[in-house]
Amino acid sequence: MRIIVTGGAGFIGSALCRYLVRETGDQVLNIDKLTYAANLHSLEVLKDDPSYHFEKADICDRKAMDRLFASFEPDWVIHLAAESHVDRSITGSAAFIQTNIVGTSILLEAARIYYASLSEERRARFRFLNVSTDEVYGSLGAQGLFSETTNYDPSSPYSASKASADHLVLAWHHTYGLPVVISNCSNNYGPCQFPEKLIPLVTLNALDGRDLPVYGDGSNVRDWLHVDDHARALRLIIAKGRLGEKYNVGGRNERTNLQVVEGICDLLDELVPAKKPRREQITFVADRPGHDERYAIDASKLEGELGWRATYDFEQGLARTIQWYLDNEAWWRPLRETVYDGARVGLLEEEDDRADKDAS
Repeated sequence: MRIIVTGGAGFIGSALCRYLVRETGDQVLNIDKLTYAANLHSLEVLKDDPSYHFEKADICDRKAMDRLFASFEPDWVIHLAAESHVDRSITGSAAFIQTNIVGTSILLEAARIYYASLSEERRARFRFLNVSTDEVYGSLGAQGLFSETTNYDPSSPYSASKASADHLVLAWHHTYGLPVVISNCSNNYGPCQFPEKLIPLVTLNALDGRDLPVYGDGSNVRDWLHVDDHARALRLIIAKGRLGEKYNVGGRNERTNLQVVEGICDLLDELVPAKKPRREQITFVADRPGHDERYAIDASKLEGELGWRATYDFEQGLARTIQWYLDNEAWWRPLRETVYDGARVGLLEEEDDRADKDAS
């Protein structure tokens, strides 16, 4: 198939591009405006492949989107382009609203006009997949799972912007007949993840001997999904998912944040021994605003209807991920030195003032 992937230079997008080109033989056009979290080095293995094409463009640029739809003539669109870091949304919500909401609406309109121009045969196979998050559902208590029918209850500017995008996608389906499907995934991890996210951040800070901040008491629970399992799921959902439906994608790997951090410390102690156990670097810090207590995905619809199964258990996947960062310093070192140094982001101004007073 001929597939447009938006945000294909990001973490999940680059894993998806690698999977589509190397494993399925699809033709891919990667559209990415190359913000701070994008990294073309994650796609080095594809640079000489004739099935892979890259275009630096912003999904908010309607003329560029119209041009790329017309020139590439996609069968499918997999929309991943988004601002995605919750902490950054707390102090910089405007970028999330612009890209995640306005950008999605512009992309939908470009897709709608393109879809209307297609022959009946091509219209029959065209599909638009919006890749979303489980964070749109809000917070779970100690029991239960998010299903596709769970009410939306977003807590952060990030999750609210993704919820808005989901609603827009379904509106374009119901109003204009655009053939869409939505996926909502749990926390992704794996190689090539920008080091502001929990697993790479803790890994690299631990290697540097720095404090490892854990929000609150570390009891917040997330379900962890390996990015390669996610890539397989996305290809399956856009190929076989029912139009107008949502599919939850989760790894059935619930862990508290503290368990994840301690697991990273223990793995690093085995692989790169230090003078003292790295668990001693763990520090508990003030929780972030609107921090949801627990996410957990019920992926039975995806598993039952489409036959997808996660192949990574968390311990196996975490060990491979940590080893990848140890083996690929050339990938992450420039990011730490020039883009993001591992310091906490998302602190409100009044929190910064309190931190200064506590330090004095």
